[in-house]
Amino acid sequence: MVNDQRAKEIIKLADYDLQVRAQLASDGKLSGGYHPEMERVHQTNAKRLREIIAEIGFPTISKIGAQASDAAWLIIQHSIGEPEFMKACYQMMEENSNDINPIHKAYLYDRIQVFQSKPQKYGTQLTAEGVYPVEDKEKLNQERVRIHLPELSVQEINNIPDAKNIPEIDSQDQEYNNWRKKVGWL
Repeated sequence: MVNDQRAKEIIKLADYDLQVRAQLASDGKLSGGYHPEMERVHQTNAKRLREIIAEIGFPTISKIGAQASDAAWLIIQHSIGEPEFMKACYQMMEENSNDINPIHKAYLYDRIQVFQSKPQKYGTQLTAEGVYPVEDKEKLNQERVRIHLPELSVQEINNIPDAKNIPEIDSQDQEYNNWRKKVGWL
């Protein structure tokens, strides 16, 4: 049975996130670090989603419908200043794998890995130069196809830096590293 009230609320939270993001982007304010207004939206949304999860459990498709489940994932994916929340949500996604979009779990896994300076599995997270390093280039497309992501070309895969290059890649932005330490990723 779908909880329509919570579904509508979660969709509204995610829509507000996207509206603020679009406004900040159109004003040219999204570059140069984590914008304080965007951070506030992400924190507020994560707080409310935690409350909803405490009430109804993880917002799966069967509980709130596909659109609201997608919206919940967006809120989780954007709660970048809350590593423990993101990791807890990933664990809940693992426990509810048959009732969520598998692509969402893949994106969240990769995002968590990248914030921790670890190679990703599905190649969903990018740097300015291309795809962030992955755990296994040879199995990358196999993993992507398994969860219904499109395959990457041989050239794209060949251009992915080796995982041993992560320290070099991550050392290029000290402000980013300071922020990751401050919020608990490192």
